[in-house]
Amino acid sequence: MIINFIHWNANPEILHIAGLSIRWYGLLFALGFYVGYLIMQKFFTKEGVPLPLLDKLAMYMIIATVIGARLGHCLFYESDYYLKNPIEILYIWHGGLASHGAAIGILFALFLFARTSKKSYWWVLDRIVIVTALAGLFIRTGNLMNSEIYGHATNLPWGFIFERDDKLLIPRHPTQIYEGLCYFAISMSLLWYYYKKDGKPQQGLIFGIFLIALFAVRFFVEFLKEVQVDFERSMPLNMGQLLSIPFIIAGVVIVVLAKKNRFKANKE
Repeated sequence: MIINFIHWNANPEILHIAGLSIRWYGLLFALGFYVGYLIMQKFFTKEGVPLPLLDKLAMYMIIATVIGARLGHCLFYESDYYLKNPIEILYIWHGGLASHGAAIGILFALFLFARTSKKSYWWVLDRIVIVTALAGLFIRTGNLMNSEIYGHATNLPWGFIFERDDKLLIPRHPTQIYEGLCYFAISMSLLWYYYKKDGKPQQGLIFGIFLIALFAVRFFVEFLKEVQVDFERSMPLNMGQLLSIPFIIAGVVIVVLAKKNRFKANKE
């Protein structure tokens, strides 16, 4: 019976005053950065790295995440529209962010950060991915509050009826929760490993494991999701899955090389 399912009708806005809207998604997005900053602060203190460098890293991360995620959505999912209307790429408030684009932007920005800060690229990546996975929990929770990026119909008792967005009003897989919990588990596992190695893991190993685990989760959860854009309906694998495969392969290669100590040690 339909009353056994979870009726979800959360208001995506926390408050709206004089034309100013504060939304759960924006708050959770910012909170993910803040919590990540606090954890990175612990890493820097433990390893004797000057804290002012963390502020620089945070700025690189914020800019890269927003620009990369926006460009990723516009180019990977709606390229025809945005190439014809390029000015609307700047309209971030209209929605449309892609995690794969954010990943590419972050990788590029951290390369620049490592070069200008005289730190090993692998040192930076091994630590930043721990908090990046945790940020994924906050972002998927924001998606849940927006009643977006949900799954196919289901008869499971924890199915959500997304009353605000789904006109069919049928119970669906809450894929935002599936992904968010998996990302949290990945983050906590990597954090445990970091401290198990006393803050001195093999260069590149945490990063490689992160790529395999996070994008494998993304790949398999996509089987339960509704398509985001119409052109995906005719595809055996959707865009999210196709974009995840290279990251998984790269993760396997990096783990193998890290196990062989092929990456440079931390720069002082």
